[in-house]
This record gives sequence, C-alpha cells and structure tokens, in this order.
Amino acid sequence: MTDGRLDGPAVEARLARLDALLESLESAPGPAGGSAVEAVRLLTEVYGEALARVLDHAGPQTVRHLADDELLDHLMVLHDIHPDPPERRAARAVERLRPAVRERGGDVEWAGVEDEVGRVRLATGGGCGSGCGGGTKEMTDAVREAVLAAAPELADVQPVPEAPAPAFVPLDSLRRPQEAR
Repeated sequence: MTDGRLDGPAVEARLARLDALLESLESAPGPAGGSAVEAVRLLTEVYGEALARVLDHAGPQTVRHLADDELLDHLMVLHDIHPDPPERRAARAVERLRPAVRERGGDVEWAGVEDEVGRVRLATGGGCGSGCGGGTKEMTDAVREAVLAAAPELADVQPVPEAPAPAFVPLDSLRRPQEAR
C-alpha cells in the first residue's frame, strides 16, 4: 500500500477475506448475520450506482481507460455497467491467458458464443498429449474460470472439439488403373 492505495496483492487479500467473512455471516445463526449480509448487499448496490454515475460523466476514452484497469473492470462487470459486450470481454480474457497456456506447450483461442455458451479452441502441442501443463482438464477449467469471471452472463464455457487432422492419401491411389491394351 502506497499513499493509502492498495496494490494488486492487497486487493486480492481483502477480497479473499471479504468472501470468507460473508460466508461465515451467511451461516451465522440468528438475525444479525442476515442483517449484516443485507447491509453489504445494499452498500454494494449504492457503490455500483455511484460507479455508474461516474461512467455517465466520463467520455469514451476515459471509460475505455477505466475498463482496462483490472479492479474497475471487475466492478463494472459486477454492476452490469461494463462498456464491452460479454463476447468481447471473454475474448480478451482468453488472450490474456494465452501466454500462460503456451508456456505449458498448449494454445487457446476464442471461438465465439453459441446459445450463451462461450467456445474456446484448446490445443496441446509439442507432443505433450493429454498431460500437457498438468492436463487438459486443468487447462480447460482455468480457461472456463477466467472467461466466466470476465463474462458472467455466459451460461458456460466449453472447448470446441479439435478437427481431426486430414488423412494423407497418396495421389497414385486416386488414379484409375489403366486398362490393359
């Protein structure tokens, strides 16, 4: 924290602590826990409205700049005031993940939305097979989590099946045998 501001890890730590506190409040017996959860919900709604009003007064470049900040990006998604449609946010999330997936010998590419389901192409390369980077299930789960965090409006995220590699057919096998003369 510098000059009263929180850096990324400090924000992450506070969000994790907030999740834990809210979880314990939701399971607390008696009316106090419910009242505390409602207070947090109301405060979140008011702050969301305040952020929406800031965006109303900001020009397009400022809004774009704010959306490029990771924390503000998440807040705009949370309050359903993000300037970008879900598909664009999801595609950006995949592009941000791409270097990490490539480091593990694979690749990921955004393939679009079909019936509210995000589609991604996941490939394991370099002969790593299904064990690439801890397994394709872990890679798929990480991509799904990142995309749904960026675009919670999507119902799910699923990999597009890889097309089978074209089979090699020798040219000679396609020619008709010459008739005997």
